[in-house]
Amino acid sequence: MLIGEYTHTIDAKKRVALPAKFRKEIGKKMVVTQGLDGCLFLYPVSEWKDISKKIADMGMAQADTRGFNRFILSGAVEVVPDSLGRILIPEFLCKFAGLKQKVVFTGVHNRVEIWDERRWRDYKKRINSQADMMAEKLGETGML
Repeated sequence: MLIGEYTHTIDAKKRVALPAKFRKEIGKKMVVTQGLDGCLFLYPVSEWKDISKKIADMGMAQADTRGFNRFILSGAVEVVPDSLGRILIPEFLCKFAGLKQKVVFTGVHNRVEIWDERRWRDYKKRINSQADMMAEKLGETGML
């Protein structure tokens, strides 16, 4: 399971070291793509195959489904860490996520999210202030 939060620096060539704990769990190949809420999603290849199949199985009859397929799949790139454990994040994905100098890797069960440090702090502050309300809603559905 991918959990935790780690801050790293992205270099001028758009390379960033994947946290060692995540490297062990993800393996030698991974897929990075546009994520939700302004971050990138990073999946182990095995998990990516499952995710992409589920997305493909949604069909293409509805505009929302076609749009989501395009959003997730067209932005996906397979990456392999170099000998120092760094991955190269393509420029278009760096721009999408607003990645500047510091990035935050967050483990979210089956994926890693890659955030610009400032964007992550703002998002985390907002979510933290709503945690009680979200827990109540989930409790009403029987999830908690």
